[in-house]
Amino acid sequence: MIRFTATFLSLFLGVLIWVPNTPGQFFEGKVVYQNSYESKRADFKNEQLESLMGTMHEYLIKGGNYRSSLNGRVQWQLYLNRENKLYSKMANSDTIFWNDASINEQRIISVTSRKKAVQLLGYECDEVTIKLEDGIEKYYFNAKLGVNISLFRKHLYGNWYTYLKAAKAVPLKMIIENEDFILTAVATKVVPMKASNKEFVLPPNAKIEKSPY
Repeated sequence: MIRFTATFLSLFLGVLIWVPNTPGQFFEGKVVYQNSYESKRADFKNEQLESLMGTMHEYLIKGGNYRSSLNGRVQWQLYLNRENKLYSKMANSDTIFWNDASINEQRIISVTSRKKAVQLLGYECDEVTIKLEDGIEKYYFNAKLGVNISLFRKHLYGNWYTYLKAAKAVPLKMIIENEDFILTAVATKVVPMKASNKEFVLPPNAKIEKSPY
């Protein structure tokens, strides 16, 4: 059975010293990504990855909460800061599954950074590379899209806080590589906006269970 990295499911992370953002630099709004995949397995085609995880990813952030909406069998994910849980909804199930965001089973080998690596949507982006025991992750970001990382200190799942410690910003491009596939997510649109609190609420009367993965 193919194994998907926790990094992707939390949607889509070397400087290891925590320097807090300056008030007023925090981004609130939406980033839209175009996803592409390169399978490393002969028995799992690129099109199957597209169907499962989607070719479009819409990421909405407000303070310490975020919501990811996708057009694949993974429909959406919701991170609630007050619970430090990541909720996931699949198209083929009425159940919403949650993961404890304080748990990260991936072993990090190194974190490195590079200045002025690429231009994206008019933003000059730096690069953060996280080398893992079983893969590698590259993230490209600009400080103008700052994140209050103090609100994500417990979000270890998917190496998210590891990334934020180095970047302190929402990524504009992500390249996630593991033994099964390579995911490339590139931002096509950045929309600063006031996000409604209603976007960060679980559906009423939803069936909720702990994720088996």
